[in-house]
Formats: sequence, C-alpha cells, structure tokens
Amino acid sequence: MKKTFKKIASQLHLWLGVSSGLVVFIVALTGSILVFEEELEPVIYRKLHVVEVPKDQSPLPMDNLHATVASAYPKQRIARIAIEPHPDRTVIFGLVKGKKEKDVLSVAVNPYTAEITDTRRENESFFHIVLQLHRYLCLEDTGKLITGVACVMFLVIMITGLVLWWPNRKQTKQRLTIKWGAKFKRLNWDLHAVFGFYVLPFTFLIALTGLVWSYKWVNNMIYLAFDGKPQQKREAPANMGITNAASTGTLAKITAETNRLLPHPGRIQFTLPESDSLSITISKVNENASIANVVDFLYFDQNDGHLISKRLYDDETTGMKVRRLVFPIHTGSIWGLPTKILALLVALITATLPVTGVIIWVGRKFKKKKVIKKSVAPHAVGSKAKVTVS
Repeated sequence: MKKTFKKIASQLHLWLGVSSGLVVFIVALTGSILVFEEELEPVIYRKLHVVEVPKDQSPLPMDNLHATVASAYPKQRIARIAIEPHPDRTVIFGLVKGKKEKDVLSVAVNPYTAEITDTRRENESFFHIVLQLHRYLCLEDTGKLITGVACVMFLVIMITGLVLWWPNRKQTKQRLTIKWGAKFKRLNWDLHAVFGFYVLPFTFLIALTGLVWSYKWVNNMIYLAFDGKPQQKREAPANMGITNAASTGTLAKITAETNRLLPHPGRIQFTLPESDSLSITISKVNENASIANVVDFLYFDQNDGHLISKRLYDDETTGMKVRRLVFPIHTGSIWGLPTKILALLVALITATLPVTGVIIWVGRKFKKKKVIKKSVAPHAVGSKAKVTVS
C-alpha cells in the first residue's frame, strides 16, 4: 500500500511538473523581480519620481499642481493623484481618456515648482510588463487561466514532493543536507530535493495566496469564512455640497485634513470620480503599522472639500483585514525588509526547481534507454551468430 501510494505520488509529481514547469519558472522568476518593485521603481525611473528639495521652500498647494496638469492635458481626465511621504518625491497624476482606466498616462510634477518633470504610459513601464507576465503571461484572460491552473498543479506538486522526499531513519541526514562535492547528478538531485524541502512552507503559502487573483471563489471564501457573508461592494458616497459651487483650494484643504485626521506617515492617493455627484476617495497607507498594507479611507465632498465619511482600518471586518494580508504575504512585504529578502530567496530557489526537476527526469530517461540497449545487445549478437552457423 505504501509503495503504491508513493508510486502515484511519483507519477503526479513528474507529469504535473513537466506540464506546469515552464509556467512555474516564469511566474517565480517574475515574482522575484516584483519583490523589490517599490524600492527599484524610483531608481529605474528617477526622473519620474525624484526631485531636488529646495532650501526653505514648502510644497505648492495641490490645486496649483492640478491646474498645471489639467492645462497641459485638457483632453484627458485626472483620475488619481499619488503623494509620497518623502520630500524629494514628485506628485504623480494619473490621467485617462473617458472610461479607459487601464490606459493610464502618469504625469510627474515637481511639488515645489509645479513643473512637469516626466511622463510615461503605465502599460509600457517595466514593472507593469513584468506584472502582466507574472499574472497573465501577457496573454490576458487566457494567460490568467493558464497561471491559475499551473498554480493549483504546483500546490499538488509540492504535496507529492514532500511525500517523495520524506526520509526513513537512515536517510534523514542525506535529505537535509546538500553534498556539494558530489558528482553533477547527485548534486542536482540534492538541489532539487533539499532546497525544495526548505522553501516548501513559504512557496506553498505564496502559491496559495496567489489563487486569490486567479479565482473569484477563493477571494469570496475569505469573506464567507471570516464574516459569514460575501464581500460588500464599496463605493464613494455622494457629494453633500452644492454642485458647481465656487470653491478654491479644495484639494489643499482635503490634503491638510487628511494629514490632520491621519497623522501617521504614508502614501496618500486621491481617486477623483468621473461623475460630479460622487465624493473624492482618499486612501492613506499607515507606515507605522506593525504589518504592511494597513490603509485608511476618507471621503470628501469634491465641491467644497468637507469630510463626508471615513472608513478606518480598525473598523474593517475581519474578512477585510484577512484579505488585506493576502498581498503582503504573497509579496513578502508583510514585515518589511527581512520578509522581502526571504521572499526574494524563496522565489529564486523556486524558479530553479523546474530546471533541476527536468534534469532529473531527462537523466532517468537517458539511463533507461541505456539499460534497454544493453539488455537487447546480447540477443541480437546471438541471433546473428546462429544465422551464420546455419
């Protein structure tokens, strides 16, 4: 029974690995690149993100920056504004045409001079392309289906791999250490089995959380499990002020009020609705929180800038808080730099597993062919000799 179970596990591990290996390699490799996206973005696109801080000069009111961008791009709508907590960072305006929210033009503005320093199409940025490759293999819905299936396969591969790895008493040391001085075949097996074992808990968690983006029912299960009901749709409330009422300095007022109500450091994002009847949504990340992705939301009237309502992280449902943990767990950002470094190493090692696995498979196939040839050779020679004698 035990041998049969291991044989089934071996076949599942082999053929699921062969089927999904390339996808797992691509997803793991791109995932390793995305781990430090936040840190690398201003390095790669310095002109878009970084400015010199002038001495004894405060940033200009947000309304001035908004007016500059609106004047420069009159045919496009400003859909969002991102303000970083660091003084040497630009303010990024996200512009769209009509309802094409996916085709975003980012416009960087110097907060001290209102000068437009750089622009880019988000669809053409490096990390956007890497993310598209990571989630969709750059194949949109078809790619999403492929990565989702490959992710499920990989979860089964890890479980069957653990079954195959599990040692008896004599093998424990061998299964936990890599014999670096061994021949290539043995070293490759150790790299696959031993490294695979050590990263398995982390890789399993990363793959499991990845299913949230592949399947809506997985996302819904979080809310059903912790809240007892499906996810509630969140929308910006309606404006309460008089439409088209003359008001100046609205965005500056909203920025000041946001920092007063939420004094902790963190990135602020304005989401400006297309409709005049809806309020402005403000989200602010709490960088003082013990875990990542703690975000508070405020809603302001876009006519006069007064606060309409707030949705604070502390008041969120358990389901929403658990759902917010998914992203930092998946990316390794949950506890900052230490977990990011761990996620990077895990992703890189995971990317090697399909490669070492294929090498093991090819080696075994080659060995079987050699054995078959050796076993056939004597009979062939004997047969030839017999013909010659007759």
